[in-house]
Formats: sequence, C-alpha cells, structure tokens
Amino acid sequence: MNSAPSLAPRRHRRCSTAVTAALTLPLLAVTACGTTTGTGTPGGTNPSTPPTAGTGTSGGTSGARDPSGTTAPEAPTTSTVGGTTTPVRAGVYFLHGEKVSPAPRTVTAPTTVTAAVRALLAGPDRSERAHGRATAIPSGTRLRSLVVRNHVATVDLSGRYDDGGGSLSMRERLAQVVFTVTRFPTVHKVAFEADGKPVTSFGAEGIVLNGPVGRSDFEDRAPAVLVESPLIGDTARTPLRVWGSADTFESQFRLRVTDTTGRTAADVVVRATSGTGTRGTFDVTFPYKAARTGPGLLTAYVLSPKDGQLVTVDTVPLSVNR
Repeated sequence: MNSAPSLAPRRHRRCSTAVTAALTLPLLAVTACGTTTGTGTPGGTNPSTPPTAGTGTSGGTSGARDPSGTTAPEAPTTSTVGGTTTPVRAGVYFLHGEKVSPAPRTVTAPTTVTAAVRALLAGPDRSERAHGRATAIPSGTRLRSLVVRNHVATVDLSGRYDDGGGSLSMRERLAQVVFTVTRFPTVHKVAFEADGKPVTSFGAEGIVLNGPVGRSDFEDRAPAVLVESPLIGDTARTPLRVWGSADTFESQFRLRVTDTTGRTAADVVVRATSGTGTRGTFDVTFPYKAARTGPGLLTAYVLSPKDGQLVTVDTVPLSVNR
C-alpha cells in the first residue's frame, strides 16, 4: 500500500444559541442549543430514541449531541419484555450527491450495531435509489465480525470492501460505515479490519488509518446541513421536529417543507450552535400547514453570502400529513 498523510480531526465547539423561525405561518420562536432532551415532541416525526442528557429551553426543543466523532445524536434502543426483543429503528448512511444521508432500517437486539452494518452493506432499496440515494460500498462486501469495546467498534469486512474506485470513493465508503456505526451512543470511533487483519492503509491510494476514526475525520463527506431526523420516507406531522448538525456561514440556514401540491407549508430560519468552519448542532420544532396529504419534501438550504441566491444543501422526501 502507498503511504499518505493521516486523517486530521477537526475541532468542534458547542454553545447555546437562540433562533427565531420566520414562517409562512405566524412567527414562531424556536431554540437550538448544545444539549439534548430526553423526550420527543408530540405530533412531529419522532425518532426511535431522542437525544439524551441535558435540559432544553423554552420555545422549542434542545439541540442534538455534538457529532464531532464522539457520538451521534440518535440511536436505537431495544425493549425486552419476558425474553422477547422488540425490533427497533436504526439509521444507515447512504450517499446523496456524494455526501452521507441517513435512511431508516429496523434492527433487533442484541446485535443492533451489527444488523445496521449488514443493512448498510445491502445497499439502498428501490425507493431510496429513485430519490438519488446510492452507495460507494462494492456489492458483495461481507461483514465478518463487529466487536464494540471501550466505545470503539472494530469492524472486520471482507477484502471486497476496498476493491476499485479512487480516493473519493474510498473516503465515501469509509464514511458510510463510520456514520452508521457512530449513530449508536455506545460507539465513539471505528477501527477497520479486512479479512481479520487491522487496516492501516486503505485502498490503492493508501488512505492512512493510524488508529480508530470518527465522524470528524470525514467532515468533508457530510453535507453542510446533515438532517439526522426525520429520515427519508418518514411520515411527517405538525409540529415537525428536525434535528442534526450543520456547518454554514454564521451558523445560519433555512428549512422548508413543501406538500404534495408543491406549496410551501413552512419555511424557517435556523441557527446551529456553531458554524463558519465549525460544525454545530440544531434541534427545532415548528408547525406547518399542508394543503393536502401526500408526498412532500423537506429542503435544507442557504442563501449565498455573495449574491443572496438560494443554494439547496440537501433534501429529504417525506410523507406530509395535513
């Protein structure tokens, strides 16, 4: 393998920030901050397990956990009653426009992390592909084993995993696994193995993996606004809760909901806990008013600081209820 510079983690900071939502409906005050609440918001799309720890502030919900490579904001939990395990919801990260984008999957304990990786390796389904979701992971890649110890997941994949592709493809497929596994709060970083042997240099380009890596090592593969919830295909109800992370100019961006008629049901201004080169978190809840129930779209976008033009960052297809 060739040698290459090691991945350099980026620093992330967190702070408490208030945002005001400018809606097509009457104005609504919402809040984003660097801590999290322990419950979801009634009515809106509800994650399987909401962000944990900390306290919220009035006027909205609190922010998701910092995705700097230590933990991700949402992870599934399991409910076991009388020895029976209830299937729970997880998120696996495919690609949308060469950036990671989570999609929902159902997994069961006690192998929730393992099941999530296997679901990732299976690739996007037909509906997800129709909405532009793809994968850089070669077909036929197998998960040999996965062990979590001291918040590090050691993922052993078959040699097929590093076949073909250039440096971008290699970083994309590494990021897909890292984001999927670190969505679980028990996992902070990932160590890679191939056919049972530790990987220190990945692919023909020799991407150096000097040790376990986290989300911050693949910041370039995350969109400027990474929506962690709702997920593609979710059913949205008003008020809608949206949370994730962002790195935008002066930490500001907008979220727009359009209904099946193409009408704008809501358009809110959001400010993450940090931005302009430092990824922060956001967690907002806002009402929308759809003209009709049916397929809709959540769009994260920014206004260019240069000319004020609308720049779409990412889109999440939803089923929007009135």
